[in-house]
Amino acid sequence: MVRESKSPHSSPTFCVRKPNGKWRMVHAFNKLNAATIPASTPIPRKDVLQNNMAGCTIFSALDIVDGYYQLLMRESDIPLTAVSTPSGMLWEWLVMPQGLSNAPATFNRLVTQLFRPMRQFVQTYFDDSSCTVNRLYANINKCIFGAEEIPFLGCFLGKDGVRADPEKVCAIAQWPVPVSQKDLRKWLGLANYLHKYSANYAEMARPLTNLLKKDAVWSWTSEAQQAFEAIKSSLQSAPILALPDEERPFSVVCDESDFAIGCALLQVDAEGRERVVSFQSR
Repeated sequence: MVRESKSPHSSPTFCVRKPNGKWRMVHAFNKLNAATIPASTPIPRKDVLQNNMAGCTIFSALDIVDGYYQLLMRESDIPLTAVSTPSGMLWEWLVMPQGLSNAPATFNRLVTQLFRPMRQFVQTYFDDSSCTVNRLYANINKCIFGAEEIPFLGCFLGKDGVRADPEKVCAIAQWPVPVSQKDLRKWLGLANYLHKYSANYAEMARPLTNLLKKDAVWSWTSEAQQAFEAIKSSLQSAPILALPDEERPFSVVCDESDFAIGCALLQVDAEGRERVVSFQSR
């Protein structure tokens, strides 16, 4: 994976803790990235990937083992990846290391090209892909086969639709009352990520977003507390959203107030039930 280097380049090395408690070695390629021409490869959109799985009933998910490390570096670029270590030696990467600005786009381009013939039933997103060939090795501990529901980019996706990740909802619900703008901004960042599961989210959040305006005086009022609790309650009772069926008609329900507008995209499913596809508001 690496070899001893005599490159004139050098980037620092450090470690970050992974969610499972283990450590990941990364490098600060700041100067190299600043001199790199950005790749124009588009990043897959989460909603498009989800919608492409409408009508599916059985799901599998494969996670590529150390996906970046399965891509070889171009020989002429290897010296640019030289990194320093506490031993005082330089090492350079023979495979694609984490931290390069174009690494995500490069990996995404690879899996997109490899699985293009199977795009009708295979969705790829960086190192999360379904694969059986091309010598890409999967991490069996992260693989799921023949399931009715799978975790997918921060939510859970199954034959009934897409629902919010219960762990994220729990974290939002258990968050203590914010005591500063910084604290409130963190909480709203989590809640905003799930806004499509909540009707009239912007209207509910208005007393809180007002506290984050420039020159706003911090004062946690009863109105702010009610908004805080309302958002928690709304997300805890969030519906399972339907995946859109392009063969069926859609309908849109809109609402407005003096301060916000909101809408819901609806669709009647095969069983005659009117389902919410998404809530939006601002």
